[in-house]
Amino acid sequence: MTQEAKSAASSRKHHSPSAKSDGRAAAVVQHYQAAVQLLQQGKFEKALAALEKLLPDAPDEIKERCRMYIATCQKQLEKPSLVFDTPEEQYDFAVSQLNTGFYETAREQFNLILANYPGADYAFYGLAVLDSITGRAQDCLNNLARAIELNAKNRLQARVDNDFQSMVDDPRFTELLYPEIP
Repeated sequence: MTQEAKSAASSRKHHSPSAKSDGRAAAVVQHYQAAVQLLQQGKFEKALAALEKLLPDAPDEIKERCRMYIATCQKQLEKPSLVFDTPEEQYDFAVSQLNTGFYETAREQFNLILANYPGADYAFYGLAVLDSITGRAQDCLNNLARAIELNAKNRLQARVDNDFQSMVDDPRFTELLYPEIP
């Protein structure tokens, strides 16, 4: 082996472990960022599991933050679940979530109302609004049609509701709101 080849082999030996550790460190940081994102999204169970899995291999500068976020997740998970005395209270909460941009929570609440009260026209109407805002045209039409079927007053409400702005150019929407116009 030439001196040059020995030097290259020696160089690879020294760089190889650090390259592996750099790759591991990058993976740990990536997993840490994903776990923090879950926490920020309110997915506390998933965040907790990810942080606990990450903790043993985390470098010291991340370990303390992991512990802090683990404690945060545990506190959030200990909070009592939301309890509503009436479906109307649950609807009000769903609308507040919708208005503040927490669309996933709003959809869950509307669907929970419908699971317990299948004739709750206002929950179908809420889903239609949510679908309009989130660009789900067909779901909007289906839910609004069901809301109108259950309570004809929803047709009049939808005609003046600015939350359906994204639907006004859709002929199916117009047909649903103005069936009397040929």
